[in-house]
Amino acid sequence: MSVIIFVNVAMRYLTNQSLEWAEEVSRHMMIWLTFLGAGPVLRYGGHIAVDNLQDAMPKALAVATRVLVAALLFAFFSIMIWYGWLYMQRAMFQLTAVTQIPFGYIYAAIPVGGLLLVVHWLLVVRQFVLHRTFASDEHFDATASASL
Repeated sequence: MSVIIFVNVAMRYLTNQSLEWAEEVSRHMMIWLTFLGAGPVLRYGGHIAVDNLQDAMPKALAVATRVLVAALLFAFFSIMIWYGWLYMQRAMFQLTAVTQIPFGYIYAAIPVGGLLLVVHWLLVVRQFVLHRTFASDEHFDATASASL
């Protein structure tokens, strides 16, 4: 994506010509990047979180709160998959302006990203609920012990 944008900008200033498809393709790549990247960010605890409330709670109540959060996340991911699939199917007959590919292929990022979010959620949910840890915590611990 960044190579396409760089080449397009360079061509525009050096040759007064530009790639007419560059902006459209890079936008579609950004959409896919966003939905594919959401899962790994979830797995490593990189999404914005407000931890002050559960820090102030007794341990049992904090665990119950994390169970509720995990259930809400799973519900959101499920809804995202379902409605993303419907949206993708509806957009399959509309073509993009320059490349003339069906919008459904771009919107397929929604259900695919949702499925990957569920996979990453399954990989961290137990540790998150019980101990409020993520894969980044394990990586940090391994790095810290290796440097000792």
